[in-house]
Formats: sequence, structure tokens, C-alpha cells
Amino acid sequence: MPDKPKLSVYWASSCGGCEIAVVNLHEKILEVDRNFDFFFCPCLLDTKYRDIEALDDGAIAITLFNGAIRTSENEEMALLLRRKSQLLIAYGSCSAGGAIPALSNLSTRAGHMRTNYLEGPSLDNPGGILPQTATLVPEGELELPAFFETVKTLPQVVEVDYYIPGCPPESKQIWSVVEAVIQGTPLPPRGSVLGGGCSTVCQECAKVKSDKKIAAFHRTYEIVPDPRQCLLEQGLICLGIATRDGCGALCPAVNMPCTGCYGPPEGVADQGAKMLAALGSDLDLGGYKGLTEEQVARQADAILAGIPDLAGTLYRYSLAGSILRRRSQ
Repeated sequence: MPDKPKLSVYWASSCGGCEIAVVNLHEKILEVDRNFDFFFCPCLLDTKYRDIEALDDGAIAITLFNGAIRTSENEEMALLLRRKSQLLIAYGSCSAGGAIPALSNLSTRAGHMRTNYLEGPSLDNPGGILPQTATLVPEGELELPAFFETVKTLPQVVEVDYYIPGCPPESKQIWSVVEAVIQGTPLPPRGSVLGGGCSTVCQECAKVKSDKKIAAFHRTYEIVPDPRQCLLEQGLICLGIATRDGCGALCPAVNMPCTGCYGPPEGVADQGAKMLAALGSDLDLGGYKGLTEEQVARQADAILAGIPDLAGTLYRYSLAGSILRRRSQ
């Protein structure tokens, strides 16, 4: 059917789990094939850049764009696919908030190059050679994409029509978009989060919650939590209170803390700051009346020291899209 609408999936700076979520449509993948021309997907198809360039603008019905913007190639593809797509969807946590690739923003480009190419214990690079965007060899000029100083989100580069959250997204959310296009069902207003709610994961979580008084934090392997009680109250860092609902609280349901992959709740600009504020109000400082500000601060610092990577924990999925964006240089 040459008139089938085109579907594309692009992989920027990400792990590949979002592609697995597409495959996890199971038998519905046959419906996708029946109704769409699966035109572009770098890990599955050999479609070339020039094939996309040759399309009329808007020729692709849906592009699921996963991954953060780490390199000039990622940015170039974002601009091209925005132009060629009717619906450009920020698909997955990396695309929407930067996620794990954006934790790179806690360092610098020079720091990455130094660690990866000059200081690693297994390196053999006596000439101190670093990757270059262009290198002349006898066969011609070799090119590499530029490695940006700062990892960006897709919406920081181009206008995005919708967001599908998750790391990776739930396959049912992908199908809901595909099915809506197949059936001609109206989608929500542009800019909406598809499959996400307007509250927090805590609202979906069935665990019993009481007044939180956290005296110490634990890593997940250090304790066996009570399966009925709120995990945060037991000292496990559960980001449910600072994370958008819609997932069904799948991780807490199996006694694993929420790590925040659905991003900040509706109306929250900074997921990490939201979680830090929640922690600040829940720490058990053992009766701080009569203590100086310095003594209270020391007690709080001692409790927070139980979180070995505070920034990486609170901003695991949202650093690039947060107020912080990156460390100052």
C-alpha cells in the first residue's frame, strides 16, 4: 500500500530501550505494519539520511524521537525530522528530560575527553590524541559529529507535539498514539503528556503512608522493606512524591523505589528541587529545638550523607530539562 502513512523512530543519545518498547507491542506490531509504512528506524532499517531529505515536508505521519541531544548529528536529525513529521513525539525520558545521558552535564566536555582518552588505566594513547570533527587520511577526510558541551532535551532544540514518558515508555502508550492515528481519533491538545496523569506516583501507590520521619537513608540492598509501608518512610529514596503519575506505580508495587522516570508532576519545573524540598520537610532531626542553625545543618547533612549521589539520584531523568541544566563552568 504505497499510500500508507509513514512512521519513523529515531535513536539519539539513549540506550536502545525505547526501541525494545516498540518491539514489545507484540502481535500489535503486525497492525502497525498493516497500517503504516515503517519508513525509518536506524537500528532496524537501512533508510539513508538522503531518503528523509527527499521527502516532502510533513510526509512522515509520526516520529517517535528517543534520546537526548548530545551531538551535532542528534541536533541535525531533530531539525530534519521536525520538518518532515506531522507529529514529532518526545518519546521516553531521555528525549523529554535528558535522563541518564544528561548527567554528563555534571561534568564538562574537556573532563569527558580527558577521562575517556587520556587518563583511563587501560588506554594506550601516548600521543594524547583526542577525537576531531575532521581528520585527513590518505583515503580522504573522515568526519565525526561535534560533541556538545551541554546535553539538551529535544524540546530545547525543536517544537514537540507530544510527550510519552517512561524509561522505557510503556508499550500500551505507544499503541494508543498509533491506534488514534489509524482510527482518526482526536488526540489531546498539542504539548500534552500522553499516558501521564496530573498528580504524582504516590497517588497511585497502594502502600500505607503516615507522617514521614526519616532518621537515615538506605541503599536498596541494605534492608528488606516492609511491603505494606511507604518506602520513603523506611529510608529508601522513592521519588514518587516528585514524579508524574500514569505508570500505575509499577516499581513500588514490587517493593522497588520509584526512580522518577515519568518526570516532574504537572506544574513542577524542577523534579530534583521538588524532591529535595520533600526530603527537607521529612528528615527526623531528633528534636532540633534549642539547637543552633549550624547544629541543625550538621544533623541534616549527616542524614543526607546516606545518599551517595544526591544529584544523580534526584535528577536521574530530568537534569537537562531542569532549572539547573548543568553545573556551572
